[in-house]
Amino acid sequence: MSDEIQIITSLQNPRIKQAVRLRDRRDRDEAGLFLIEGRREVARAIDNGWELHTLFFCNELFTSMAEADTLARAAAAGVEQVGCSAPVFRKLAYGDRTEGLLAIAPQRHLTLAELKLPEHPLLIVAEAIEKPGNLGTILRSADAAGVHAVIVCDGCTDIHNPNVVRASIGTLFSVPVVEAASADVLAWLRGKNIAALAATPHAEREYTAVDLTRGVAIVVGQEQAGLSARWMESAELQVKIPMLGQADSLNVSAATTLLLFEAVRQRRAAGK
Repeated sequence: MSDEIQIITSLQNPRIKQAVRLRDRRDRDEAGLFLIEGRREVARAIDNGWELHTLFFCNELFTSMAEADTLARAAAAGVEQVGCSAPVFRKLAYGDRTEGLLAIAPQRHLTLAELKLPEHPLLIVAEAIEKPGNLGTILRSADAAGVHAVIVCDGCTDIHNPNVVRASIGTLFSVPVVEAASADVLAWLRGKNIAALAATPHAEREYTAVDLTRGVAIVVGQEQAGLSARWMESAELQVKIPMLGQADSLNVSAATTLLLFEAVRQRRAAGK
């Protein structure tokens, strides 16, 4: 290890206290920074060209050679590295499981106007999602399905919440994410001729019976209340997911994944 790398052993170190404060949304927004914990998460940030200000690490907590490889990649990219003792790193870590890597990075706020979309885009619009884990899982599914953008409307959950980053396993960095008001997104979709699709048990057609090869935005809503009346009434495509048991709906991230991969199936069958 290079003598130039700082090793922090005090729990009271100001840099550690400053990093811990970034768990709080107000402090994140004031600083314009957020936390990225975990090997895959840090590696995917690097893979997708995200600037990292600082990378805290603890060799004692590495679980494989992969963490050391990620550390070396960050060093090659010129990221400042700060070593920590195990007790200090555990203070930084926000989950029960830690791999000894945690980065601080600047937030990004993409706008609708900045999105670059193909002719028939596949989008997700997530309205008022409350649980960071659900938003992170939706991002993970979006990455797997090749979604062109995720648009978070009237957000209850900060996209830079550490638990969004962790639940997404770093796919927050591979999928364009925009935060916007519902009214603006509806007008933008209409201007782009992108159909909004909403799932409701009251629809006549099942989700497999509509054309998802066109430009479409799969719109999903808040965990308890579902989609707002504004979005439900504005959806050109209303579909139902057959429920054969006693439950009347799926978890929002599960429903999103199901709808996404029907779109993937149709598009692959059509050669798109």
